[in-house]
Amino acid sequence: MSADHSRAPVLEALVEYRREGRLSFTPPGHKQARGADPEVREVLGDAVFHGDVLATAGLDDRLTRGRVLQRAQELMADAVHADHTFFSTCGSSLSVKAAMLAVAGPHEKLLIGRDAHKSVVSGLILSGIEPVWVEPRWDAERHLAHPPAAEAFEEGFAAHPDAKGALVTSPTPYGVSADLRAVARVCHRRSVPLIVDEAWGAHLPFHPDLPSWAMDAGADICVTSIHKMGSGLEQGSVFHLRGDLVQPKLLGMRADLLSTTSPSVLIFAGLDGWRRQMALRGHELMGGALELAAGVRAAVEEIDGMHVNDRDDFCGPGAGHGFDPLPVVIDLDGLGISGFRAADWLREHRGVIAHITDHRRIGAQITHGDDRETADELLTALKDLARAAPGLRPAPHVEVPSPAELRMPQVCLPRDAFFGATEDVPLDRAAGRVAAEMITPYPPGIPAVLPGERLAEPVLRYLRSGLEAGMYLPDPTDPALETIRVVAAHGE
Repeated sequence: MSADHSRAPVLEALVEYRREGRLSFTPPGHKQARGADPEVREVLGDAVFHGDVLATAGLDDRLTRGRVLQRAQELMADAVHADHTFFSTCGSSLSVKAAMLAVAGPHEKLLIGRDAHKSVVSGLILSGIEPVWVEPRWDAERHLAHPPAAEAFEEGFAAHPDAKGALVTSPTPYGVSADLRAVARVCHRRSVPLIVDEAWGAHLPFHPDLPSWAMDAGADICVTSIHKMGSGLEQGSVFHLRGDLVQPKLLGMRADLLSTTSPSVLIFAGLDGWRRQMALRGHELMGGALELAAGVRAAVEEIDGMHVNDRDDFCGPGAGHGFDPLPVVIDLDGLGISGFRAADWLREHRGVIAHITDHRRIGAQITHGDDRETADELLTALKDLARAAPGLRPAPHVEVPSPAELRMPQVCLPRDAFFGATEDVPLDRAAGRVAAEMITPYPPGIPAVLPGERLAEPVLRYLRSGLEAGMYLPDPTDPALETIRVVAAHGE
């Protein structure tokens, strides 16, 4: 029997909750907005509070006999060709940790692309998994990392045949995807699972002109942020399972270790509604977004000093495999300004907020939520930026390391470095010491320094010069980077 994607179990249960006028003597304490602060109600609106009910003994009964959440997850799985789907209200940061814990345990090995998000590193710290780092494909000219090749994973398994599986990030925040079918074949020849951190790929299953998504490419577990390229609420994430290399009950148990016991029904509703929207109209909506993005790309390319990175820039031999045109990545090298300075100017002077910002690029993410009006506003702001650029020069110099300089040896487990005895040392005396913290330029959130890595001068210069140029580093113990937390001398 085919699934009825016109249904939305979570949303329907919320309608029923309101229709029946149920009177709750349970959390949440605002009691359907009645107890909420009036000024908060004015800003958020009462609909937010009306949808904020308990998942169990609220949305569903005490024993979850209505199977509200289960039915919503089954519909999501059907929509994207997965065998099982799990909802997460703690973002893909939780989902990817649950996936890792379902594949490997303490002191077991997992092959991981070194361009992984900081949430993956957090999973290593929590689990004690031993990472076997797989090198990304590095564009030395553009100072950009693309997902590792299947051959790199093959080499990793050859050197570490006891590895329990592999994890690859695809697509990247810049819109570049790995050859997932080839990576999956590498894993499955060894009967081990492939995890794909597809946080930026929620939209991929719904249009043939987008890169192949993880489940169709043979992945075993796929983690997707519905709030990034979909229309779910912030923190709305799903992780999907296919095949028999990971048992669904085991994955559910691992997720339960990390999940909240008070999940947000509002986030569940956003996930459920997005699935219905995409299952019924996804091809139409994604087609419109692709058409809009194509127009934006062509128009930006006409602005003097700006270049839109496209498939020819990012894909080909030694580079990426697939390309998503919706993250419109704009190279500002011709304007002589940094992405940091450009993003600040756009926000302050035109009220336009860019996504990706680095030493030479900004990103303007186009989704099905955009239209000609928002696209025109973006283009007007970018033209104004080009005119203002002479007053924003020169771009502060960021000392970006070469690919060889960027990689530092992992001399101990991330967990051991993070939880062991530590000390703070001045930045100019940190080279040669073992890092005990993450340091992550954000966005895109890929750590430059991991706990357990032996620090090298080129990376330290990169972080210091980047910070002075406007780079955002949210996680070091010392936000000014005057000092760095390292493993105590007696522990090295």
